[in-house]
Amino acid sequence: MQTALLETQLGSLSPTARGKVRDIYSLTESELLFVATDRISAFDHVLGSGIPDKGRILTQLSLFWFDFLKDTVRNHVVTADASQFPAQLTPYLDQLADRSMVVRRAQMFPVECVVRAYLSGSGWKDYQATGAVCGIALPAGLRESDKLPEPIFTPAAKINTGGHDENISFDDVISAVGTENARTLRRLTLEIFEKASRHAKSRGLILADTKFEFGQIDGEIVLADEVLTPDSSRYWPADAYAPGGPQPSFDKQYVRDYLESIRWNKQAPAPSLPGEVIERTREKYLEAFRLITGLPGL
Repeated sequence: MQTALLETQLGSLSPTARGKVRDIYSLTESELLFVATDRISAFDHVLGSGIPDKGRILTQLSLFWFDFLKDTVRNHVVTADASQFPAQLTPYLDQLADRSMVVRRAQMFPVECVVRAYLSGSGWKDYQATGAVCGIALPAGLRESDKLPEPIFTPAAKINTGGHDENISFDDVISAVGTENARTLRRLTLEIFEKASRHAKSRGLILADTKFEFGQIDGEIVLADEVLTPDSSRYWPADAYAPGGPQPSFDKQYVRDYLESIRWNKQAPAPSLPGEVIERTREKYLEAFRLITGLPGL
C-alpha cells in the first residue's frame, strides 16, 4: 500500500490555509489551488496517520458530483486536469495529480447548508433534547435513523476554531446573508439533495444527510468546496437499513470504533492508527467511490 500524503510541499508556494484535509494555495487574484491530502480527523483532531488515496477519492467524487449537478447549479471548478495547471506547479504534479483542482475564488457564505432526510448525528441529539432540529418541529416518537416526513434544511454557522459547527435557525441564516440569499441557498440545497438522493438510491445507497458550501462569483451563487463525499455526507447501505439505532456507513466508522476501543481521551496529541484500521478505512472510501460513480476504481 502506498504512503499517505499528509502535507503538500510546493517549493516557494506557501499555503494560505491548511484545513483538516485540504491544503489551499493562492495562485492568482481570481484562482486558488485546492489539494485534498490523505489526512483524516476524528473527534475534531487530525490523527497521526493518514489514509492512502483518501484525498484522491474525495477529489474524484467531488468532480463526479460537480459534473452530475452542473445543470442544477454552477460550481467553482476551473480544471482538475493537472496538465492544464500553471507551469509553476509542474515540478509537483506527483503530489497534485488526481487530488487537486484549480478553482475560482468565491465570496463564501458563512453558513453550512445542511440537509437531513433521516434523524441521525447532531440532528438526533437536538431532537432528543427539544423535539425539533434547528427549530423545525418534528413528530413525536421518532427513533434514531428514522426517515423524516420530508428532507429539512438545517443550517449551521461556520466555526473556524476546529470545533463542531453550531446548528442555527433559518432566521439566523437570513440575518447572516439576507432574505433573498437565504431562500436561494435553501432552495438549491433541497434541489441538489433530491437529485443526489435519487442517484444514490439507484446505486443501493441511502443519502441520510449532507452539507454544502456556497459562495458568490461575480454576483452569482455557485457550489464550492467538496460535494457529497463520505466526509461531508452520511451514506448508508440501503439493504442494511434498520432504524432504531446507528447505521453502518461509508466514512470513518472503523477509525472512531478503534479510538473508542483504546479509550483515547480525545485530547491532543491524537494517536496514530494500526495498519488494519487504515486499510479497512481506505476500503470503505473506495467502496463508496465505486458505488456512487459506477466506476471500478480510481
